[in-house]
Formats: sequence, structure tokens, C-alpha cells
Amino acid sequence: QVTDGGTIKQKIFTFDAMFSTNFSQMENYRKREDLVYQSTVRLPEVRISDNGPYECHVGIYDRATREKVVLASGNVFLNVMAPPTSISVLAADTPAPFSRYQAQNFTLVCVVSGGKPAPLVYFKRDGEPIEATPLPEPPAGAGSWAPRNLLHRDLDDTKVPKSLAAEGEPGVGQAFGTAEPPRGLAAERDSVTETIPETVVSREFPRWVHVAEPIYYFRHTHAPISDGTVEARATLTWTLNPQIDNEALFSCEVKHPALSMPMQSEVTLVAPKGPKITMTPTRARVGDTVRILVQGFQNEVFPEPLFTWTRVGSRLLDGSAEHDGKELVLERVPAELNGSMYRCTAQNPLGSTDTHTRLIVFENPNIPRGPEDSNGSLTGHCGFRLVLALTLTVILELT
Repeated sequence: QVTDGGTIKQKIFTFDAMFSTNFSQMENYRKREDLVYQSTVRLPEVRISDNGPYECHVGIYDRATREKVVLASGNVFLNVMAPPTSISVLAADTPAPFSRYQAQNFTLVCVVSGGKPAPLVYFKRDGEPIEATPLPEPPAGAGSWAPRNLLHRDLDDTKVPKSLAAEGEPGVGQAFGTAEPPRGLAAERDSVTETIPETVVSREFPRWVHVAEPIYYFRHTHAPISDGTVEARATLTWTLNPQIDNEALFSCEVKHPALSMPMQSEVTLVAPKGPKITMTPTRARVGDTVRILVQGFQNEVFPEPLFTWTRVGSRLLDGSAEHDGKELVLERVPAELNGSMYRCTAQNPLGSTDTHTRLIVFENPNIPRGPEDSNGSLTGHCGFRLVLALTLTVILELT
């Protein structure tokens, strides 16, 4: 086997036929025999590393002197194919904020690994092949390779997002901020947390969104891997229209000579709906560390949403206005947080949803109460000081 560009020739098999030659058994006569030898090398369970050139060297020896008189060689190239081992479809640049009221590009990335040679990758929408404009060069930025006929928000200044307008309506948005939270420590009650019904952001879109066939842009690249295989990446970019792209099925399909049928992976673009929120501990006491976590949704969400936590009507415990991530951690909660409302906004390019939960904080018997909660002890201290002052006055007067 020839490796490293011909610099190394590793001997993998040798067959010596000199001492296995048959001779005739007739008296004083040595029959001339035409002997044909065939040497076969078998590579069981061929691997990618077996790919490359092979040489066969044949030496013919003189029987009397056993010296090599003829040397010949031949070569063959073994081309090993390998089908792709994995395929996945991802959304580029997610999770990230995405405005439904501004035209923005969306990109799907199909990654195919483990194949040799490079496979053919293409996209389908709802089972139909997508006719896309190829992009031969990598884009310098989103603006340089975006569709040039994008319509912008400034073409429709009269539209006010309902999600913003609703904040002034009763029962939504500011209603939680204007309500006075319960003061003092919570009384004993059966329900520790109060679950507020989900508020789904309205899917009413501005007039720049037109129900029309989008213009797709396609780019295909591949890079060699150290094991001899190729990683192929295909990107599909278009101006997302949540009005028609929500619940659209996109599939990435791969054709390869080592595959008898195309290999595929598919995703469905879906907005988040019905977040499931848990709070631990379920019965929070003063001084506990409270964790509020989004465990999932009522549906399969793609692409991955961005989670933003806010405290309705006030800042978070650490003083920040909002917190990003699936989990919100409140370290050593004070009694003042009792009754506070927390909002979790989950959004992806297809839509967003808000879910609220209320924190109830109970007394902690392990933490001593302050002077203002000591049932008249502060008044008792003042009375003691007053009696002491009068006694000193009387003593001074008698003296």
C-alpha cells in the first residue's frame, strides 16, 4: 500500500512460489511445466483509510543460482466510497431577537458529515423541490446578499404593534404593574404559586407582509475532514414571512453514489405556544434561592426560542431590567418579593408568547424577624429607656 503521496510503501502481503513448484515423477526426465501463479489480497470490511494506490511487485528467480533475473510491477488505485453518517438541519443565528414588524432574512443550514465523495444536497418545502438562486461566494453580511426588493417598516408608519398597544389596555401589560402587590409575609394558603393564563401575542402583521412566493438563495460548500471524508454545508436564505411560513415543512435531502435512496432530515417552522413553567422550591421561604424554569412547550418549537424574563412593574432582584435564558434564579429572596409577578417572553422568528407566574414568599422560622415585626418589642425598649431616664433624674435631684 502506497501512502503519504508515494513516499511510503508498506508491504502488506508476500507470496513465494519458489519452493512450491511441482516436479514430474518420470525417471531421468524433468518435465517442463507451465505454472501460472495468482496472488489475491482481500481487504475485509474496507475503511476510508484503505483508500489510495496499491502496487504489486513480481520477482522471477533462476532456479540454479536463485538470483533475481526479472522484476516487474503493476499498480491499481482503490477508490473507497462512504455514505454520509449524519445529517441535520439547523437555523442560523438563533436564538436571537426577531421583529415581526420588520422584514428580516432567515437562514436554514443543512450539515452532512461522513460522506466520500461530497454528496449532492438540496432543499424541499412541503415535499416540493425549491428553486433557489445560487450564491457562489460567501456572503460578506446579511445586507450584501439579501433580496433587494425588501419592503421596510417605514413604508407603513401607521401600523402600531398590538403587543405594544395592549400594554395600555386593562388586564394586559400595565395592569400587572399598577396593581399593588400584597405587603408583608404571605398568610397560610393552599396554593403556593398562582398561574396566570398565557398571553399569546397577536399574529396580526403590518401591510408590508405580502402573501407571495418568497425568493430563495442557496449556497453549497464542502470541506475535507482529516479522516478522508467530506463535510457538506448547504444554506437556504429567504425573507421570512410568518404569515405563510408558520408550520411550513422544510426538508434537506442528500444524494450520494453510496446510497440506494436519498437521505433526508426535516424540520417544521413553528412559533412557541404554551410554555410550561416550574418553580423550585414549590414553597418558597424568606432567604431561599428560587429557580423559575421553562421546561418545555405544548408543541415542538423550531427554531430555538429566545427567553426573556422581566418583573412586572419593577426591576429584577439583581437590579437588572431583564434576564435572558431558560432559567431565572433569585438568590436569597427577601419578604418584599412576596406577590411579585414575573413574565417570561419566549420568541422565535415565527412569533412570541408571554407567560406570567406570581411568587409567594412565606415566613422562615430560622430567620429572626426584624424590630418592626416583633409585636411591640420596639415599644417595650422605648419604655425601658424612659423609666431608666426618670430614675436617673430622681437620683440626681436627691443628691
